[in-house]
Amino acid sequence: MQKLSYVHYVAVCALITFCAFSQPASAQQKIGYVNSEKVLSELPEAKTAQGNLEGVVKGWQDELEKMSKALQGKYEDYQKQQSMMNDQAKQTKQKELVDEEQKINQYKQEKFGTQGELAVQREKVMKPIQEKVFKAIAAVAKTEKLSFVLDKATDIPVLYADPAFDYTYKVIDLLKRGTK
Repeated sequence: MQKLSYVHYVAVCALITFCAFSQPASAQQKIGYVNSEKVLSELPEAKTAQGNLEGVVKGWQDELEKMSKALQGKYEDYQKQQSMMNDQAKQTKQKELVDEEQKINQYKQEKFGTQGELAVQREKVMKPIQEKVFKAIAAVAKTEKLSFVLDKATDIPVLYADPAFDYTYKVIDLLKRGTK
């Protein structure tokens, strides 16, 4: 078991143990779960946002492919002409190829790196949707008198989940009807 998963496992066990023993028997705690991936896959705004992001990513990937093909062509030309070049010309051409490869790697990092444009765009587009989902989850939790709602789709282990406590479709329903 991974360390992160183990930590989450201990946290969930501690939470359940705390809930079981911290309240009198008459004040039962109610725990439910939601599959956030399922909620987002059913939410039209999330589908649209994901489609838009995929379109942007496709454009970046096409540009990367074009840059890589151009570099490959220049490298093949260099290979063919290398035997006819003097040492100075070889070094100059090699430097150009290395510089172009670095340019491609920099482009990848700018677009797809952990702090890159994709991460920024995803955060910008998904944050309002996530806030809407969290409000819907809170509304369902209050309506169903849930003390805790776990996310079945994340790394937090749910060792057993009784389907009677799956509120995913209630959250989807509330989101589709519109939340206030």
